[in-house]
Amino acid sequence: MGQIQPHAPVKLIMGLIMGQDFTTEELFSVLVDHFGQIDFQSDRLSFDYTDYYVDEMGRDLQRQFISFAELIAPEELVRIKQTTNQLEVEWADTGGHRQVNLDPGYVSLAKLVLASTKNHAHRIWLNGGIYAEMTLRYHKRSFQPWEWTYPDYRTEAYIQIFNQIRQIYVHQLRDSMGSVLQKLRL
Repeated sequence: MGQIQPHAPVKLIMGLIMGQDFTTEELFSVLVDHFGQIDFQSDRLSFDYTDYYVDEMGRDLQRQFISFAELIAPEELVRIKQTTNQLEVEWADTGGHRQVNLDPGYVSLAKLVLASTKNHAHRIWLNGGIYAEMTLRYHKRSFQPWEWTYPDYRTEAYIQIFNQIRQIYVHQLRDSMGSVLQKLRL
């Protein structure tokens, strides 16, 4: 019988989808208040992989990824997704249309997990209306997609971003758990 072990802390990430004119300074301040300091911020990338957001948010959308310095317990993802859903409502325009879409998730040594409110065959129920989706796996020194991985998350640009974030995470784990990780040769 296996021994029950606590899970190592994971690295909180967030994908943002927004219009070109949306400024993130104030939003980032709010996110820092909720989740702690931001330690990684990607460039803004064109987001033209789907028309899903067009009716609500318009065209010429952009995607940006951030990560947070404070590591979290994976089970915090439920609370975090509920919080980001509320923030989306608070940041909506007067017509109730979202100005920003916030997609929280986390990076661990082995995978990238995203939170969702939508059920699907490849998503696992967590709690409070939130599901977890293992979007990418870490294999052969890089993140790799699954058959269900969103098209944008399959791109080399996104993979490089997540590999960068994973490197930050590995350094954080080494600093906090040094000898254990050295044995694992990370």
